[in-house]
Amino acid sequence: MVKKIFRHFDYSIVIPVLLLCAVGLVMVYSSSMIVSITRYHTSSDFFYNRQKMWLAFTLVLFILTMLTPYKLYPKILPYAILGIFVLLLLVFVMGHTSNNAQSWLQLGGANMQPAEYAKLVVILYLSYVLSKRQEYIDNIKKAFFGPMGLVFLILGFVAIQPDLGTGSIIFAIAVTIMLCSGISKKTFFRMLALGLILLTVIITIGFFTGQFTANRIGRFTGASDPFANAQGTGYQLVNSYLAIGTGGLKGLGLGESVQKYGYLPEPHTDFIMAIIAEELGFFGVMLVLGLLGFLIFRILMLAKKSQDPFASMICIGVASMIGIQTGINLGGLTGLIPITGVTLPFISYGGSSLLTLMVSMGIIVNISFFVNYQNKKQKNTENIVLHPNRTIHQQQAIDFREKIV
Repeated sequence: MVKKIFRHFDYSIVIPVLLLCAVGLVMVYSSSMIVSITRYHTSSDFFYNRQKMWLAFTLVLFILTMLTPYKLYPKILPYAILGIFVLLLLVFVMGHTSNNAQSWLQLGGANMQPAEYAKLVVILYLSYVLSKRQEYIDNIKKAFFGPMGLVFLILGFVAIQPDLGTGSIIFAIAVTIMLCSGISKKTFFRMLALGLILLTVIITIGFFTGQFTANRIGRFTGASDPFANAQGTGYQLVNSYLAIGTGGLKGLGLGESVQKYGYLPEPHTDFIMAIIAEELGFFGVMLVLGLLGFLIFRILMLAKKSQDPFASMICIGVASMIGIQTGINLGGLTGLIPITGVTLPFISYGGSSLLTLMVSMGIIVNISFFVNYQNKKQKNTENIVLHPNRTIHQQQAIDFREKIV
């Protein structure tokens, strides 16, 4: 059993994941040591030790999901959907508020963010439902109205917290999976028009219900012209620019960041890439982005190779989750989009995000087992020369005996 697993083991996926986790752990320690002492009045390795425990726990989950056949997930999917709704409801009852958002549940000494887990639930749900509706996938009402209703219900719970960053990621993941489900161009443009209408309605409702507070509007103005109010709405972005510009090609050296000394409010979460740029320079940034880009590429290639629509859409969903989350994080710290509080995959501090990513990667590796095994089996079958009166299995048995002799 162990030999079969490692024979079809996709190291091109596992190694980048482990390297990203290792880089993330080092950078969490480097970026959080000052914040730990000055803001939380604890030891410099406080966040490092917590992230290390989360990494050890999620590595166990990674191995378990890697060894669990992905075809079993439809059986537990109803319980996962029920569980995520319960957790999202508990956030409003006993949730912990941080940075003006009631998004966390405190269990013992650990914080968990249910909205992060909702990403994976949405990926598995849409992948399974749409893979079963391939015969009428171009019928928007029949194929998509039910799944879209559940996704928008989850989005409603997340948006009310409010966690617009995670909500945007879930929405973008859902749209990506739907657009890659095998629909025609005509259906694609119909869904695009429907999505724009819904987005317009949501923005209008948000405007009239007072969701666009001065703080949220300030994020837009801060992103468009941070230097106009460098000590106010543009404070974080200006210091992010200073960190990125100071690093240059080679950086100031690991642990030598200046901006983490209270200038960047969240150096170990939202702005960890700015600290990487400052300490490790352009080459450090390219290392992280190169690993993330290669990982996304390998997952998409796996989606292309898979003959199972369910597996292919899971791969597309996970790849889009990593890519979209990376894009939003980088867009925030460079001023291309407003700051949303979205973390950098595998790198930023955060147990819930790391758990979702590692479980997702365990599922991806399990899919790669099946794809590699099926492709190898198909290749071996194609190479068999059949006798007119023999089946493939009979011919395989004869060929095997001849090899032994």
